[in-house]
Amino acid sequence: MRLSVGQKATRSITLTADHVKKFAELSGDYNPLHFDESFVSKTKFGRLVVQGGLTTGLLHALVAMDMPGPGTVFLSQNWRFIAPVFIDDSITAEAKVISVHETKPVTQLEIRVTRQNGETVLEGEAWCYTFSITKY
Repeated sequence: MRLSVGQKATRSITLTADHVKKFAELSGDYNPLHFDESFVSKTKFGRLVVQGGLTTGLLHALVAMDMPGPGTVFLSQNWRFIAPVFIDDSITAEAKVISVHETKPVTQLEIRVTRQNGETVLEGEAWCYTFSITKY
């Protein structure tokens, strides 16, 4: 399927303390912002936040599974975190096609992640390459 400018896809997840624990086990990110309520209560966040990798992980799933879809990898990512994602927040990632290369399977996406109240927590853009999938 050929993508067109303006096409959108979304993917959502509710991030729990169990997600934070599992991500820490995989990545080694045991920052007290994610685990120590006493520590984080003294910061501007005020409560436990999830690792940024969990937020961006939703974008990886969106690109790899929804749009552009299976066989897609990121070529580059340029995004910034606008607000923290807290444990038990529901977040929605949205990708919007802003350009499609004429001769290569390369797509430029506008990226946005919002929490359940509509607040933007991450925004930016990404370039993706989609490999053709063939059966052996």
